[in-house]
Amino acid sequence: MNAEKDATLDEGGGVARLAGPLRLDSGARLDQVEIAYRTYGRLNADKSNAVLVCHALTGDQHVAGRHPVGGKPGWWTQVIGPGLPLDPQRHFIICSNVVGGCMGSTGPSSINPETGKPWGLSFPVITIPDMVRAQALLLDHLGVETLFAVVGGSMGGMQVLQWAADYPERLFSAVCIAATARHSAQNIAFHEVGRQAIMADPSWNSGDYASLGGRPEKGLAVARMAAHITYLSEAALQRKFGRELQRDGLSWGFDADFQVESYLRHQGATFVDRFDANSYLYITRAMDYFDLAASYDGVLAEAFRRARHVQFCVLSFTSDWLYPTPESRDIVRALNASGARASFVEIDSDKGHDAFLLDEPVMRSVLAGFLDAAGSARGLA
Repeated sequence: MNAEKDATLDEGGGVARLAGPLRLDSGARLDQVEIAYRTYGRLNADKSNAVLVCHALTGDQHVAGRHPVGGKPGWWTQVIGPGLPLDPQRHFIICSNVVGGCMGSTGPSSINPETGKPWGLSFPVITIPDMVRAQALLLDHLGVETLFAVVGGSMGGMQVLQWAADYPERLFSAVCIAATARHSAQNIAFHEVGRQAIMADPSWNSGDYASLGGRPEKGLAVARMAAHITYLSEAALQRKFGRELQRDGLSWGFDADFQVESYLRHQGATFVDRFDANSYLYITRAMDYFDLAASYDGVLAEAFRRARHVQFCVLSFTSDWLYPTPESRDIVRALNASGARASFVEIDSDKGHDAFLLDEPVMRSVLAGFLDAAGSARGLA
């Protein structure tokens, strides 16, 4: 626990050893799975106030408070805290590092108990449903039978949808933000560029870089740079940087002449200090494999048939070209077709996909309104 934590968050957490094996979509199974998690607030007497927050690709369990790597604020402090939509004084908030991650949960950098060495590429391929199965086992470990809400953006939103399909009986409400029910060819293409950058780095060593005592930092940095462009919008890049130079005059070489170049290089350099390259490969592959309708003969509405009682809120952003609004509308149409109750809001923002992580008053207002209404229906004070 962070010594400088905000006492009002009432933080807890640790690493849980899951009971029983985790059976994966690939047909493999993991017999000893550990999931790192954080909690904020306390579970009430009737265990009706638990909220699971699902993180995006490069996120982790440190959703609020201070991150132990670098000491920066958690990735969703705009939403979680006293007086905010997810309030530790009202809700018992849980966020776990996904299986396959690199912040304490079992993943490719973990030790394979059979060999005593890091898994590397011998780690089995994981999927979004696998991540959700691990979260369900974590809730069992914590004694949480049902969730007041499951909430997430981007890859976290994919997990929200998978929860609704796989465990609707454990949900009262669900909030899916800036996400999709199926990864597009364009998104798969961007991920492949990032993976190839990592695998082309000589230090990657076919995924066994741990044995050499190094890391494919250059390749991972390039992967992060390429991905980060997709999280922004042209308007945001123009507003922040335009064609402003980093210094007076051009270098007439290949230094970072433009401020946007320097920004992307900084993003790449700082990312390698907190993320594992193999985890990046595995998690991006999980996102690429995601197609919620595939298990229902291609009919997305069928995925939500058992979730008719769940209250849904779907949010998108006008400038998000990674998971654009039409993909959110497809989700809403499928929910309506299944008979589920769904609210939908497209938020006007020029901040791109990353808007859900930034200071967006309209998003906070919509979240607060939806969760307050759901809380009243649930009987939460």
